[in-house]
Amino acid sequence: MIEVRTFDKLGGADHGWLKTKHHFSFADYHDPERMHWGALRVWNDDEIASGTGFAPHPHANMEIITYVRQGAITHRDSLGNEGRTEAGDVQVMSAGTGIRHSEHNLEQETTTLFQIWILPTRTGGQPGWGTKPFPRDARAGRFVTLASGIEGDDDALPIRADARVLGATLKAGSRASYTAAPGRHLYLAPATGAVEVNGVRVNARDGAAITDVETLTVAALDDSEIVLVDAA
Repeated sequence: MIEVRTFDKLGGADHGWLKTKHHFSFADYHDPERMHWGALRVWNDDEIASGTGFAPHPHANMEIITYVRQGAITHRDSLGNEGRTEAGDVQVMSAGTGIRHSEHNLEQETTTLFQIWILPTRTGGQPGWGTKPFPRDARAGRFVTLASGIEGDDDALPIRADARVLGATLKAGSRASYTAAPGRHLYLAPATGAVEVNGVRVNARDGAAITDVETLTVAALDDSEIVLVDAA
């Protein structure tokens, strides 16, 4: 089953400094049929104006993955961590027992990103944060694991969830495949470009909720940058 959620039908808000679209219920957007997809709880498509950002605020018991599509985001938190994550790269925050953080766009351009929340396999634990570069060229024509709580994904940023976040870049006319274990919940969104997922068209910034599909074949109709979550 592949359910396409088109970008123009997503919930969202325009706060001036922030334009956001919600693939799942979030903030003032509530849809009882889109509360989560397995352990995947939030997928927000954010555009953050230059010189603005999210003021310090708390989180607990959530794995928060940020995939930067354009520009960069600067993170600061109550543990003393500080870092800048550029386009194409990823940061993760394990909220654990509790953490406060801010996220600001200190660049001269709009920053765009996917913010992904995944439910942890257990509550509590020491909070943490990390970031890592993932060059787009290294993902050309194949899916690369960016963040994962699954054994064996040693090169990915660690999260405390039965899930992995993957990225791929495809030239128009090329394709990549991904095989999932039975019963998994897959969610895919092209950051750029249109693709066909097992023959179903998914445009840039649309979402595709996928289940009962073990082998996923993504064919690029345009030059495309794709993010995929595989969750319990």
